[in-house]
Amino acid sequence: MKHGNRLIALSLSAALALGLTACGGGGDSGSGSGPASEEAVFRQLYSQEVTTFNYLYTGNQNDFQMSANCVDCLVEYDNYGVMIPSLAESWEPNADNTEWTFHIRKGVKWVDYTGKEVAEVTANDWVTAAQWVNNAKNEASNQYMYNGIVKNAEAYYDYTAYLVELESASDGTDANGSPAKLNADGEVIEPVDEVKFEDVGVKAADDYTLVYTMESPCSYFPSVLSYDSYMPVYAPFLEEKGADFGAATGPDTILYNGAFLMAEFEPQDHRTLVKNPTYWDKDNVFIDKMEWRYNNTANTLGPEQFVRGEVDYAQLDASLLTSWLQDDAKYEMVAPSRPSVAYSYFYAFNFEPRFDASLEPDNWTLAVNNENFRQSVLHALDRVNALSVQDPQNPESLVNNTVTPATFASAEGLDYTQYPALKAISGRDSFDVSAAQDYKARAMTELTAAGATFPVKVYMRYNPGTSNWDKECQMVEQQLEGTLGKDYIDIIVEAGPSTNFLSTVRRTGDFALMKCNWGADYADPQTWTDPFLRNNSYNFMNQDAGRSIADLSCDHKSPETQALVEQYYTLVDTAKAITDDEAARYTAFAEAEAFLIEHAIVIPFSVSTEGYVATRLNVFEAQYAPYGLALQRFKYQHIMEKPMNMEQFNTLYAQWQTDRAAALEKAGQ
Repeated sequence: MKHGNRLIALSLSAALALGLTACGGGGDSGSGSGPASEEAVFRQLYSQEVTTFNYLYTGNQNDFQMSANCVDCLVEYDNYGVMIPSLAESWEPNADNTEWTFHIRKGVKWVDYTGKEVAEVTANDWVTAAQWVNNAKNEASNQYMYNGIVKNAEAYYDYTAYLVELESASDGTDANGSPAKLNADGEVIEPVDEVKFEDVGVKAADDYTLVYTMESPCSYFPSVLSYDSYMPVYAPFLEEKGADFGAATGPDTILYNGAFLMAEFEPQDHRTLVKNPTYWDKDNVFIDKMEWRYNNTANTLGPEQFVRGEVDYAQLDASLLTSWLQDDAKYEMVAPSRPSVAYSYFYAFNFEPRFDASLEPDNWTLAVNNENFRQSVLHALDRVNALSVQDPQNPESLVNNTVTPATFASAEGLDYTQYPALKAISGRDSFDVSAAQDYKARAMTELTAAGATFPVKVYMRYNPGTSNWDKECQMVEQQLEGTLGKDYIDIIVEAGPSTNFLSTVRRTGDFALMKCNWGADYADPQTWTDPFLRNNSYNFMNQDAGRSIADLSCDHKSPETQALVEQYYTLVDTAKAITDDEAARYTAFAEAEAFLIEHAIVIPFSVSTEGYVATRLNVFEAQYAPYGLALQRFKYQHIMEKPMNMEQFNTLYAQWQTDRAAALEKAGQ
């Protein structure tokens, strides 16, 4: 189906119908404080600097905001989540979704940060990007978005990784005494069959026709294209800059074709974006300038500056919220954040504990491999109570009963979480004190017989740099111990490092039970299976793959748990293999996800939120999609004359939900 005729103007209808007006220059835009002749300026503090502007390399969320507003993708989204044309005017698949053809918008220009024209955007720019991202020597952290999707992309990456390894190899012999190349650890480097980039499924049929060939039928492929690794790049500029392309040293290290240009950048001081005067869709850009000022206490200082009219957006810490709600003037400046289904939070049990002996990892291993123990924790966790730390006004709105959030995706008009295997789970609250006590009794009997001791030490970690996570952990500790008894469990809460938390805590298995999250990469349920892949670093549930039951038994590993895990992987593999029937595919993925939850291998927790904010932006005008870079973009948004307040937000949110359902139905999504 071609998509070129959808009207972008649809994206503003809900907000305008409700009469939210903006002031100031640029016709409909304004800075919120001056006569109509003034330019519309958005101001915000920030405390975390970008690491790179190289959108072909980064997977860092903090980096995305700059590239998302400076470089366009083939597709984008309106404010309801309907996919609409961007740098591709239209597109269509072949009969079996193994080939997708995109027709590139003519006349779009690459410009430098001053707005000077450099070249026209053509289909070749996506071919150049694909070659750079999938060459292992560039170590692109976002390369995985091609694997299993674009034909031969992963094979090309593996071959180039082999070539990189050979560059530092030494001569030696293999186990049979034959000549071989050895890596730095003295291990034999196994040869990899040559794959040329010409074999990768990305081709420019001409300057305005781009063709992607899939590894297998892929109906959801267009939803992958709003991710940064699928952004275009101009080859001569990329070659000219070399290793300096995208360096976070100044605005001259990238070219621009998006809504904004980076006029200024001084690391840990300020960054300024201005409206791109050559932008192909400039009539839908209502902010003239965006100014970010660095301050390492931005979260504390931001609310104070908002009250003084010095910034246009600030997050409100939960500890500050109460005082604002009790102040008549500040109450009118408070609004909730829209719950986002782009991220899902869940509690992960660690099946391969790698923490200090004083925390009794062997005893934990016995406990975590007992399903009744896991079920007792699942049913004892009062998520509404725990989430009141983040949202004391409406914590119920954040609860997520499944790993995949509701409203994330649908097939044949049915939300994924309403497919048979997940329907009952998605409609119930797992918190059940009576059930938790029953599971506890069974677990104590079984674990005592297995040689476990009580209370079981439950090592819970958190990142002190994440607002309110410490308070949430303390609440979970009190609540779980209160429900299950300190004779049964001893929750030990401990802060990890605020920097490199994932690499030093989660990925090393230095925890027993911890809240983790995952963000969707594309519009298909398969994306939510990634945290539980074989040999994952979330719950390590498959680290014993290939070992015998005898080996598992001797070190307290559970063959019963491993059998469950293998059954889950069989269900996932079955779902992945269904490529010609979307409803059947959703049904199969729902069965796999329900299996994880029903056996308490994972505990669904919440969707994400920014909590409560003070803002002069109307989020319901903004692009929306639970994957890709849509949520990072400022296109379509106005700066309002007055801050959003509770009543406005609730009215707009209700209207947006109604209008979104109608828009998605009309678009066939």
